[in-house]
Amino acid sequence: MKPESIKKYRPFPAVSLPDRTWPDRTITEAPQWCSVDLRDGNQALPIPMSVEEKLRLFDLLVGIGFKQIEVGFPSAANTEFNFLRALVDQNRIPDDVTVQVLVQARRELIERTFESLEGVKRAIVHVYNSTSPLQRRVTFGDASREKIKGIALEGASIIRDLVPTLPDTRIDLQYSPESFSDTELDFSLEVCNAVTEIWNPTPDRKIILNLPATVEWSTPNVHADQIEWFCRNVDRRENVVVSLHTHNDRGTGVAATELGLLAGADRVEGTLFGNGERTGNLDIVTVALNMNSHGIDTGLDFSDLSMIRKTYEECTRMIVPDRLPYGGELVFTAFSGSHQDAIKKGLDRRKAEVEAENEDIAWGVPYLTIDPRDIGRSYEAIIRINSQSGKGGVAYVLDQEHGFDLPKTMHPQVGKLVSNEADAKGRELLNAEIRELFFDNFVNVESPMKLVNFDIDHATWNCEATVSVDGVEKSGKGSGNGPINSLVHCLEELGFKDFSVTDYRSQALRGGSDAESAAYVQISCDDKLVWGCGVSSSIEDAGLYALISAWNLSRSL
Repeated sequence: MKPESIKKYRPFPAVSLPDRTWPDRTITEAPQWCSVDLRDGNQALPIPMSVEEKLRLFDLLVGIGFKQIEVGFPSAANTEFNFLRALVDQNRIPDDVTVQVLVQARRELIERTFESLEGVKRAIVHVYNSTSPLQRRVTFGDASREKIKGIALEGASIIRDLVPTLPDTRIDLQYSPESFSDTELDFSLEVCNAVTEIWNPTPDRKIILNLPATVEWSTPNVHADQIEWFCRNVDRRENVVVSLHTHNDRGTGVAATELGLLAGADRVEGTLFGNGERTGNLDIVTVALNMNSHGIDTGLDFSDLSMIRKTYEECTRMIVPDRLPYGGELVFTAFSGSHQDAIKKGLDRRKAEVEAENEDIAWGVPYLTIDPRDIGRSYEAIIRINSQSGKGGVAYVLDQEHGFDLPKTMHPQVGKLVSNEADAKGRELLNAEIRELFFDNFVNVESPMKLVNFDIDHATWNCEATVSVDGVEKSGKGSGNGPINSLVHCLEELGFKDFSVTDYRSQALRGGSDAESAAYVQISCDDKLVWGCGVSSSIEDAGLYALISAWNLSRSL
């Protein structure tokens, strides 16, 4: 902003709470969860969901484990009313799931809402009215506190009187002073206490007082102070469920919720992936998985987050951003070379530790706060390759995607080639492209030398071989203590031994390769160490091809 623009803004006032206790607390258990995807999330969509789409999303929310689901605003539109009726008529609501309906504090809307609940076994009737000074002044034409409080009390009284008209429905009651985030704390408390008096809650029939950060005006610590102050001062606290409903205007909705829980709240309303008005609602996926990452069971199952994301995107036509925590496509992906190397080492070490201990141990892999497999993601997409990537990342992809466990001292040689190619193309390389590069440049290399044919006597390790160098064939013999050593002596007889073999590795390939074995041979030539790879259905033949590959590669360096 320009300096002259900034003058129109004022700092948000702090809460006087010098003895606040929330900074010293720790979240140790999950709150009650309520999904508002079908109402708050739906009203924020450019194209609201149809009844069929809402039914599909409702089934998803039930499958995840939500026990409280706000299904809509039945008095607002026929689609909203008909959706709740479809849930009832199709017997879609499990016995342990409570549906929540939202309504303004107006008689005709409340009566229509109770009509929609006919046949529902468990319901929360959620009534609200705006209470903030800004809303009182602008929306309600300089309405007094008493007038705003009167709206709340009239709505609460109508609901109280209508509850007995549905004797077969367990109805719990919820009140929200909308715009709690910028309402004077004493006035929010006054209205909530007055509603509580009308509804007369008990330990067995608690009421929910929902304190929405309808607009996020302040830093999360101020929100926490507001919640702690309210929890300390509200009447009949033992009979009240204090609920949070944060928005994300300042980008700190998750932090505000977590601090609000530290401050004493019992319940959280939010949506999958944070869909909602303006910058969105609280992202319940993030808060719940944050808790999981600290060993807290939330009762919500996000073990197949990719499926959840797909269903959400199809129902809402919204797109989950690539970098959204946990749910985004790239959140477990490292392009940076140093990050890739640390992740690979961490995964390798964890695998060894788990195998040694023969049990699960505490998660600890650099740059990964949780195990991607716990939310249905594979390790295959963790490391992806572009010009910023390093040798460890390339080796990881060849290992995880294609089954090649390269010797560590081979990583720089292969990594440099792949990184240069990504830099030249100016983009990320596909896994298939990395495999192709590796095969074209390191595997069974046949130029300038090609192993035309060979025969090895396994009793004496005598080798007879024919090689073609620059199109000229030569045949020779050699003997040694194994197949590779025998071929080395054969090459020496033919005048091609200007190297020494310094390392050899072999492996059975994994992961559906069309060959069974790979071998790696390192040679020293003119003070340069060069690796070559051979692939064959015979591990012995693979070693010979690897030796020839290394010899050929030493000519090009």
